[in-house]
Amino acid sequence: MIEFQRVGMIGAGLMGHALALVHALGGSQVRLQDVSPEQLERAPTLIAEALDTLIEAGLVEAAEKSAVLARIHPTPDIAEAVADAQLIVEAVVENVEVKRTVYAAIDAAAPADAILASNTSHLDPFPLIPDARQATSAITHWYTPPYILDLVDVCAGPKADRSIAERLRDFYLAIGKKPVVFDTVLPGYIANRLQAAMSLEIYHLMDEGLVTADMVDDSIKYGLALRMATLGHLKKADFTGIDMIRRAMANGMYEAPAPRPTSPSIEKLVDDGRLGVMAGAGFFDYGGRSPEELFKERDRGLLAMKKLVDEIEKKHPL
Repeated sequence: MIEFQRVGMIGAGLMGHALALVHALGGSQVRLQDVSPEQLERAPTLIAEALDTLIEAGLVEAAEKSAVLARIHPTPDIAEAVADAQLIVEAVVENVEVKRTVYAAIDAAAPADAILASNTSHLDPFPLIPDARQATSAITHWYTPPYILDLVDVCAGPKADRSIAERLRDFYLAIGKKPVVFDTVLPGYIANRLQAAMSLEIYHLMDEGLVTADMVDDSIKYGLALRMATLGHLKKADFTGIDMIRRAMANGMYEAPAPRPTSPSIEKLVDDGRLGVMAGAGFFDYGGRSPEELFKERDRGLLAMKKLVDEIEKKHPL
């Protein structure tokens, strides 16, 4: 039996509704809360569509669908969402005052021993959490879509016992996820920091007019990603040869661009209203296809890749 049978999910947006599905698939009863009636109304449809994609891929039995969906209970009331929760996952907007307000509401209504875990990506939530909740505070940071991508960054709060992180690690391992546990808060964790470094170089090259969006993504998909999918980065380095890597570093042919607050390429896209899939265009034009269709195709592609990588690791372990 899983440890956290009752989960309060605060926020029903892009990550919140998906995390509700993750925990329901793991067997938890989930109360999904949002202050936005629109978000809360849309969430069950998005959850059902994502679940259908998992069923189509053979990762969930069709007979389980109704039971999984029945474990998710939308509510606009934050007190109701956390009243008997053993684990509370906060996935609201990355805004200091919003999070502070949400944490105060949780503190007023949740059981004293409930774990409060933030999905925050870009700020430190712990200074915003009431003192009474510090001992059971944590970060559980996910990557979208979390019902497909298994990585979850886990870090207990600075005033919490390490056992909090260990309990979360064991819980997520038990439901098939891949937790990476940090002893202290590391801004950006690992994956986000690597993405940030890559983005800095990519936007620099684009701003200089040296590359196109197609050139960038082709270089990643048909070069970097294929090797990284099965080797990671450091094991790939072992196959390259550490001595060769040392020589490449010593040659100094490449100098990374300095960090900067924005990019002309990004600013132009924003000015043109090309905000990404939800707007119908970003770096690429999506030809009038709906966001729902595009997300479903993304998920299908990720699931196919995930299945292949799992098969490769089983047949060709390194």
